Amino acid sequence: MRARTFFLAVGAAAVTAAVAYGYAVRPWWRSWGVDPETSAASLPGDGLVPDATVVDTRAIEIAASPAAVWPWLVQLGHGRGGWYSYDAMDMKGTSADAIIPEWQTLAEGDLVAVAPGSGFVVRNLEPERALVLYLDKAIVTEQAEKAAAAQASGEHAAEASEAAPTNVRAFGAAWSTMDFAASWAVVLEPLDGGVRTRLVERMRVRVTGGQKGVDAFLSVFGFGAFVMMRKQMLGIRDRVERAMAAEVAEVGEPAAPPAPPASLPADPAVEPAAG
Repeated sequence: MRARTFFLAVGAAAVTAAVAYGYAVRPWWRSWGVDPETSAASLPGDGLVPDATVVDTRAIEIAASPAAVWPWLVQLGHGRGGWYSYDAMDMKGTSADAIIPEWQTLAEGDLVAVAPGSGFVVRNLEPERALVLYLDKAIVTEQAEKAAAAQASGEHAAEASEAAPTNVRAFGAAWSTMDFAASWAVVLEPLDGGVRTRLVERMRVRVTGGQKGVDAFLSVFGFGAFVMMRKQMLGIRDRVERAMAAEVAEVGEPAAPPAPPASLPADPAVEPAAG
């Protein structure tokens, strides 16, 4: 009887935890930093994956204009500015803490790499407004074939094998077994007349077919993406605001005009009128 009661209690606790996760925890990390209106709003790149299985939207506010934030987005990626997240987990090296002029060129069709020769493709680029990246099974397959050919010929073999951390390679291998499409939009919305910015990131993912374990994989991937993207948004915000503070300190703010006296003293040269 005691064993039965114990297992019933464990089962009830598990159901309660699952319900709490489904109704409270998962919605929180899938829409971190945004209100329902922002979550439902249309954003650049939504049409790339119209029938998404998963849509996650997150946002953060930055005390700087979109023009000040944009250069940090342009230099995203392996071999460039990095990802501004947990570097030990998603790259080997350190993300940039400064805007690098030679990494400020980016165009539609370019690769934003996660490792040499592999990564997202730029599908939409609106300067100081939106950067939309895209990836699907066909692109992954093409990149893998090119990497295999390069390795077979001895080109960049050592670089390719050492570039990505184990977890990045593991997730890449898992995605390569699925029929999927994913878009990742980073959108800058001006606030307060353009002196502040809301940075919005939206990930849309579609997985088709009956691949075993897809739901579990998407849950794990979704939470992992939240952890990394939250850190990335915080990293971008902190870098932008530090750069702005350093610029103000270097240039100096204009001195405030002297405050007027509380009351004007009498002019001794003026004689009071005779009564």
